[in-house]
Amino acid sequence: MNYKLLLQYDGTRYDGWQKQGNSANTIQGRLEAVLSALAGEAVAVHGAGRTDAGVHALGQVASVRLPLDLPAEELRRRLNAALPEDIAVADVRPAGERFHARLNAVGKTYRYAVRLGDVPDVFCRKYQFRVAEPLDLAAMERAAALLTGRQDYRSFCSNRKMKKSTVRTVDAIRLERRGRDLTFTFHGDGFLYHMVRILVGTLLEVGRGEREAGDMPAVLAARDRSAAGFTAPPQGLTLVSVDYH
Repeated sequence: MNYKLLLQYDGTRYDGWQKQGNSANTIQGRLEAVLSALAGEAVAVHGAGRTDAGVHALGQVASVRLPLDLPAEELRRRLNAALPEDIAVADVRPAGERFHARLNAVGKTYRYAVRLGDVPDVFCRKYQFRVAEPLDLAAMERAAALLTGRQDYRSFCSNRKMKKSTVRTVDAIRLERRGRDLTFTFHGDGFLYHMVRILVGTLLEVGRGEREAGDMPAVLAARDRSAAGFTAPPQGLTLVSVDYH
């Protein structure tokens, strides 16, 4: 039977979502180990997004085909009883035979959290990137508007050997400040390797006055990673949700 899983995880101590030959410490690896033990045979879990080491998720979606016909709630209960406390299965539903979490996804929402000023929030330090310098939020919003739409984001991709298309649609980049907390929210049809973190780094450089908001079209046109800003660290990034038709 094919199942659709809705997952939450704190990525702090993991080497990302994707199972790797040199590390068993991945979200996918932990899930597959528990599900394989439950099924009595090796099973493969497919995630909607391959979050990097240290990146979190509130709404990661995965699909798995099991040689069992367990009620969805029973499967959810068994998974949560066996998984570590920083990985949770929020929901399980039976899925159509052709459902695939990654291939059927049509959009994703990511959130990046920044702590402003020289005083960290010790309780959120694993989920925020602290920026001590003052930021020009109006300039950042102007730059963000120029970075939305259907564009070639090769300059915002860390995979320099990327052979597939780097054209994506980013519907919205929203900035919201509440006190010392600044949140970036991104929604698009898909994101390249490190793309959200490079977009954040570039916007922060605009906010610091290190580059002009109006330079964004030139950065995009360069199609060169060196034209964009730094890659913001992973702990501020969370995969919020995945869209399906």
